[in-house]
Amino acid sequence: MNILAYIIYLLLTYVITVHVGLVFYRNGRVFMLSLLHNDEQLTSFINKMLLTGYYLFNLGYAALMLRTWEVIHTWTELISSIATMTGKIMLTLAIVHFCNMAFIYFLGKRNNVILNAKV
Repeated sequence: MNILAYIIYLLLTYVITVHVGLVFYRNGRVFMLSLLHNDEQLTSFINKMLLTGYYLFNLGYAALMLRTWEVIHTWTELISSIATMTGKIMLTLAIVHFCNMAFIYFLGKRNNVILNAKV
């Protein structure tokens, strides 16, 4: 039963992680452009780095979580385990997204302070 749970969990995690990462990548670019004063080169660089780090962190975390699973005996335990582990991954995605947005926000604020100091 555990092998079936691992396969379902990894498929769900992969689909969710890649889909959410691409949505953040596309939609976050506009937000980052405004914060970085339309510096397209810096925005593209940071956006690609964030996407790469996001994938590595979340897929690595998902793989590590396989070690924490207990032995599954029933179908109820199978569904419960998959739901719990998928929920943990979704919470991780939310926390990572929040941290990324906070980083970009503070980076934009710092750039505003630097630009205003030069004027």
